[in-house]
Amino acid sequence: MTDNYSHHSATVSVISVIKTEFARFTYTALVTIVWLFAMLRWCILGLIRSKKFENRRLERYGQLGELVAETKGGAWFHCVSVGEVVAASCVIKALLAKTPEHPIIITTTTSTGAQRVVEIFGNASHVAHHYLPYDLPWLMQRFIRHIQPTQIMITEVELWPNLIHYAAKLNIPVTMINARMTDKSARQYAKISWLFMPMLTHLDHVCAQGQRDYDAYLRLGVVPEKLTLTQNVKFDQVTDNRIPEDIKVFGDAIIAQGRKVLIAGSTHADEEIFWLNVYQYLSQECPELLLVLVPRHPQRFDEVQRLIEIQQLSLQRWEQRMEINPQTQVLLVDAMGVLTPLYHCADIAFVGGSIADRGGHNALEPASMGVPVLMGAYIYNNPVICETLIQARWIIYYQERNRCH
Repeated sequence: MTDNYSHHSATVSVISVIKTEFARFTYTALVTIVWLFAMLRWCILGLIRSKKFENRRLERYGQLGELVAETKGGAWFHCVSVGEVVAASCVIKALLAKTPEHPIIITTTTSTGAQRVVEIFGNASHVAHHYLPYDLPWLMQRFIRHIQPTQIMITEVELWPNLIHYAAKLNIPVTMINARMTDKSARQYAKISWLFMPMLTHLDHVCAQGQRDYDAYLRLGVVPEKLTLTQNVKFDQVTDNRIPEDIKVFGDAIIAQGRKVLIAGSTHADEEIFWLNVYQYLSQECPELLLVLVPRHPQRFDEVQRLIEIQQLSLQRWEQRMEINPQTQVLLVDAMGVLTPLYHCADIAFVGGSIADRGGHNALEPASMGVPVLMGAYIYNNPVICETLIQARWIIYYQERNRCH
């Protein structure tokens, strides 16, 4: 009986391994197709000299960036973009305060995330940035050998099957920090359990940013011993705000003109149109109102300028900010890394991604400057932050899911 049971268990185990490897093979084949098309697009952008072309993006397709010895052999933090970099920065700064010479590599997949890394850690000799290669076996193995990490910290939701597979193969511990998992995402991952569940078994620990996220990982099969409810580490960001001198000067100039400032920050498509329409209405009652638009993605700067011009509103771009006069109606911030300190100049702020269904960005950024916050109905990305600010009556938000138009 015991022999039969052992034989059955071994058979089930072998079948499970075969299914897992087939799932990863299928996934890798799909990623390879995406990688080829993405690399072709990158080459075309270079040939036509598009503004979207960036030399360092070749690291996404397999090129290894130059890293000094001081940044190898330490902690690897992966952050997809700006929000994840901000969250991870709180942990990284605490680590550097404890061990200043600890090597740290930060990877991102977006150029905006890369720029935020430079803005936060530009002077740190033991911190380096590298773009994350596409999640292909040969690229991940090569990249891991290149940076030689002793531990991997994945921020929020960036789970990649081949990355985690080879980390486990090399006995490199993988921890998720500020881990986020919406109910919708949990249902989607459950549908592809054949690919997702093996990744969870390889995680050494999951630090959940809220009770919702903790419960979701628990339902997906992460054992309680590997789960910790840390709450959202972005709360630590509140004590780390510094206002650059040029923004203080700009704020003083606006005050001297007697202007009121409404900032719409981290906006997505359609949200700018919404606030331009709102501005047309509000400016009739409050002609001294200045609308400051800060699009989330730099590739949309020119598009947003066209939207403003269609509305026939008086416009200045960020480099012209000191030329703002009482007749200027809209300031388009076509620069990265200035939004958080810029909230210092606002009388009220809207946080984007909450009218457009993107889950809402970080409301702590304006709130930490003492600025009241407006948000739309979609606030599921940062539920603990939003609920805390709502209870404190610091956020006004629309509970109905209204369209932008």
